[in-house]
Amino acid sequence: MLEPIGVRAEDERVYRELLSRPEASQRDLAAALDRGAAEVGSSLSRLEELGLVHRLPGQPVRMRAARPDVAVDALVDRRREELARTQLAARDLLAEMPAEERFRPEEIVEVLVGDAAIAARFEHLLSTTRHELMVLDRPPYVADPRDGRTSRSAGSCAKVRVRGIYAPEALELPGALEEVQDAAGAGEQSRVHTDLPMKLAIGDRRLAILPIGAQSGDAAVCIRPSTLLDALVQLFELLWAQATPIVAPAQEGSFSDRQLAALLASGAKDDVVARRLGASTRTLSRRIAELMDHLHVRTRFQAGVQAVRLGWLDSSVHDVEGPDDGLVDR
Repeated sequence: MLEPIGVRAEDERVYRELLSRPEASQRDLAAALDRGAAEVGSSLSRLEELGLVHRLPGQPVRMRAARPDVAVDALVDRRREELARTQLAARDLLAEMPAEERFRPEEIVEVLVGDAAIAARFEHLLSTTRHELMVLDRPPYVADPRDGRTSRSAGSCAKVRVRGIYAPEALELPGALEEVQDAAGAGEQSRVHTDLPMKLAIGDRRLAILPIGAQSGDAAVCIRPSTLLDALVQLFELLWAQATPIVAPAQEGSFSDRQLAALLASGAKDDVVARRLGASTRTLSRRIAELMDHLHVRTRFQAGVQAVRLGWLDSSVHDVEGPDDGLVDR
């Protein structure tokens, strides 16, 4: 069972025997396993190096097994770090290949055709991302959009930094705004942008999936490390800097002016905002009017501008300049 994390089969048998014997000497273990003392000693040395056993003070020397949940978790984390370093080292090895081999088009761009192929590659991207997932999300969808959001939320729990930028129309789907806000509350960094040019997913800045057909399921391209991938990462960062943060959900039955301003800034329609805040459209209209009166503005746009100026929304996201007909985004 422990071979994938570097424990030999014969060493694992010693470890398992020691788990059932809280304190045992090398001779005790050799007798129980019907193996030579020197052979068991070698296993104990390797197990001790891995942190699976430790020596107890006193003579004769006796050993105790470490708790498997704690010790194995530590070994898994260590192996994960080693594999990540190996992945990075593999990129350096590319320099040893002839340039004509490194930059063959088929090695950089792969074309996927059809819903099944695209959905399968997206799931593979989610499952293999270890550090950061960057997503541009807008309709139409290959599959139920909730599946992707659920997967990304799960990824954030697995120590993966998740950043999602949503188009306003993506938040108008039934339950979409609630799910995105719940994901934000669970750790996903979520923002909304009114002018997303495409759908995109980038895992660990090493692989991107970009739909290219008229419909999302027509075709997509997978883009591997290259200046093209670097450009897509830079595009995401620019859109991220321009986008408006999505706040975590309000407590049931109450909501603040800041939460209301953030939802209005997301571009969500009144019925979506009212449903998320648990308010009637009449109550929402009244609260919007009160908010504009409180901020001394005449339009919803001006309310958004004031919210940014007051720091209710991330002050690093926007520069607020110019007349009242638009925000000037960085």
